[in-house]
Amino acid sequence: MNDYILLFKSLHIVGAVAWFGGLFYLVRIFVYHVEAFDKVQPDRDILIKQYKLMESRVYRIICVPGLLITWIFGSLIIATYLDTNGTSWLRINGWMHSKLVVVILLSGYQHYCKSLMKQLSEGQKKMNSFQTRLFNEVPTILLVIIVLLAVYRNTLDSGIAFLGIFIFGIALVIFTKWYKSKRIE
Repeated sequence: MNDYILLFKSLHIVGAVAWFGGLFYLVRIFVYHVEAFDKVQPDRDILIKQYKLMESRVYRIICVPGLLITWIFGSLIIATYLDTNGTSWLRINGWMHSKLVVVILLSGYQHYCKSLMKQLSEGQKKMNSFQTRLFNEVPTILLVIIVLLAVYRNTLDSGIAFLGIFIFGIALVIFTKWYKSKRIE
């Protein structure tokens, strides 16, 4: 096998950690940005200006490089396996197909975050703070799916995994609602 595979895997993981960290932080800033619309002046304008700056920096400096590093080194890993084992590797590793679909969904999530940044910077509030908090849990669910696929690979029982992720998603919604009720008190 290619001597660089461990380096490619390491950099792929570093990119993914940065990417997820950026997405978690970015959407958390969206929550505060949305809540800033309800503040009184001059606090409103000061907070909104600061959140726009923070969103832009997190997106450009953390999210975009994280996405690129993840995709580049993930592609190099796949290319290395294909070079070593031929296309049979891809045929017998169905988990990789699923992982790629989830990573494409995550890339789409990031692209949608960019459109939310634009809307918020124009003063449009498409989601309330609770909806934004729920939206912030999407990468958590995608992270769980990616980790399960990468660890269990072809031995993952998709029915049990789907049920577990569904229950996990419901638990996140319940926790978010509970947290909302505690914040309001």
